[in-house]
Amino acid sequence: MSVLPAGDPAVVLLPHWLSGADRELLAGVVRAAVERPGVHPVAAVHLADVLTELHVAAARDAVWPGPAARVRRVTGWAEDVLPVRLSAAELDSVLGLAELPGDLRATLGGRRP
Repeated sequence: MSVLPAGDPAVVLLPHWLSGADRELLAGVVRAAVERPGVHPVAAVHLADVLTELHVAAARDAVWPGPAARVRRVTGWAEDVLPVRLSAAELDSVLGLAELPGDLRATLGGRRP
C-alpha cells in the first residue's frame, strides 16, 4: 500500500483468492504495464503496490499458513490458492489493463470461472 496523507479515511483491503498460476499471470501483466512507457504515474504506483502485495501474500502464507489453509479446506480450493489483498484503487488499476485475460478479470471481479 502507498502511504496516505494524514486525515484520509482508512483504505480497505479486500482479499482476492488467486491460484499460483493466476498470481504468476497477474504479476507478468502488471509488470509489463508498469514498464510500458506512458503509463499514468498514479496507475504505476497502484500497480507497483499490486506487485508488492503478490510477494507479501506468499510471505504471509509462509509465516502464518493456518488461516489460508482453513479457507482452502472449507472451500475445496487447491493448495496453491492464496488471498491477495487489494484496495479499490489497486483493483481498478488492474482491471483497467486491456491485456488482463478474461478469466483473471472475472476472478478479480468476484466471479470465479
